[in-house]
Amino acid sequence: MRKIFLVLTIFIAVSACKTNPFTGKKTLNMYPNSSIFPTAFAQYDQFLNENKTITGTSEAKMITSVGQRIASAAERWLTANGYPGYLKDYKWEYNLVDDATVNAWCMPGGKIVFYTGILPICQDETGIAVVMGHEVAHALADHGAQRMSAGQLQQIGAVAGNVLIKDEGTKNTFNQAYGIGSQVGVMLPFSRGHETEADRIGLQIMAIAGYNPDEAAELWKRMKANSGGQSQPEFMSTHPSNDTRINNLTQWAPAAKEEAKKFGVTSFK
Repeated sequence: MRKIFLVLTIFIAVSACKTNPFTGKKTLNMYPNSSIFPTAFAQYDQFLNENKTITGTSEAKMITSVGQRIASAAERWLTANGYPGYLKDYKWEYNLVDDATVNAWCMPGGKIVFYTGILPICQDETGIAVVMGHEVAHALADHGAQRMSAGQLQQIGAVAGNVLIKDEGTKNTFNQAYGIGSQVGVMLPFSRGHETEADRIGLQIMAIAGYNPDEAAELWKRMKANSGGQSQPEFMSTHPSNDTRINNLTQWAPAAKEEAKKFGVTSFK
């Protein structure tokens, strides 16, 4: 039974791999676009129906225009690097929602929401581009599908342990250890890795779109100030610390500018 489970898990993981065009690395993805996108689109529409969407204002229009520029830059990069048609199933949409939460997010397939609460921290169009690049990067790299795939394997591991372990006391110990260990040792680092990857991809795309990548670190300095310096330890979080992100973005900005030069972009907003 143990060998059968191991072989099955390895088969699922290997057969579900997909190449990330921005890193060239194989990623775990059990959910093809054809299955995950329609569900994401329906959930997005439901969210918009249940929340107050702001339209027609200068800020709402800016969210859309920046999003279109970022998506266009991504398509230019993908086409130039051997991935024409990569975005054919994406249906980009950008909405501003009246909510004081300091957040923005993107669903698989390109459905994006900005909350009004994040706009004061963005401050201007370039700040919006920093956040937009990051969120678009999540969609481009299939991070949503990868998280679902990792969660599925986490559940399979838990079920297998409970099937294989017969003693109830040992089973209880396993469940406690597995729950904490798989979360802190696997799932949280997996999520932090996605956030770091989205930061780097987003920085590159915003530069190609004509926005100054140096401003990304500045935005995260404002995010840090907004949090009052209060945050949980990085190893317990789904996201890298503010300081980690600021340091990374500062180091990566020159490379993003060099990448933009390949597309004829030498000056930035």
